[in-house]
Amino acid sequence: MPSFLFAAAYWLFSLFYSLLALVFTVLPGRRPVLWVIQRYTRRMVWAMQYLAGIRLEVRGRDRIPTQPVIFAAKHQSWGDGYCIYSQFNDLAFVTGDHLEKYPFMSKILRKLGAIVVNNCGGIEARKALADRSQKANDDGRHILIYPEGHLSAPGTYHRYRSGVWHMYRNFDRPVVPVATNLGLFWQEERYEKLPGTAVLEFMEAIPTGLNKSEFMTLLQTRIETQTQTLISEATGTPLQPSTIVSD
Repeated sequence: MPSFLFAAAYWLFSLFYSLLALVFTVLPGRRPVLWVIQRYTRRMVWAMQYLAGIRLEVRGRDRIPTQPVIFAAKHQSWGDGYCIYSQFNDLAFVTGDHLEKYPFMSKILRKLGAIVVNNCGGIEARKALADRSQKANDDGRHILIYPEGHLSAPGTYHRYRSGVWHMYRNFDRPVVPVATNLGLFWQEERYEKLPGTAVLEFMEAIPTGLNKSEFMTLLQTRIETQTQTLISEATGTPLQPSTIVSD
């Protein structure tokens, strides 16, 4: 029953706020659409807790620098985006072009200032990432990116892609790794939701100035190690290393 109630709320909220955001795209500036999306993500976090029984615990907010940063987050669930976006008043996010298959979504994403890139990657995707994230950097907004570029089941990870490194170097910003165990309760794209306390943890920022190899190794180690720690805490099982899966 909780899964059904949450699914009903998910589609109801998504439809209502998408239509509202579409209407607001005719207004000048990003703020009207941003106002809608902020409320949408917060309603979804509310629905997670009160309909699906998934309470969100946020750790490490005090570790986030006062300057604009890049959040590099673990991606286990569609709920990850709602949880992170709901924590901030203005956040640019990197997303694949798969969202543009939904009617009018492209218009909303452009108005919102989202950074849309080709899911297939490659040189063109890297160029698009650089070009579209430059505007967010110029505006002084935090940027959210999922370095794996995939949803990963709890205990697994995909190869970390270098797009986050290029933003780190080009924008000379610290990167805040973000770990989560939300996939234990809302896994990937599955219908069933399990009650419990999901943790979203912001870790110490990686300072600027590292070379690519050092940065990518440190980022992956921090995210995967802390994610596995959160999973171990929630399940009461011994800590296990995460396992890579093919793209």
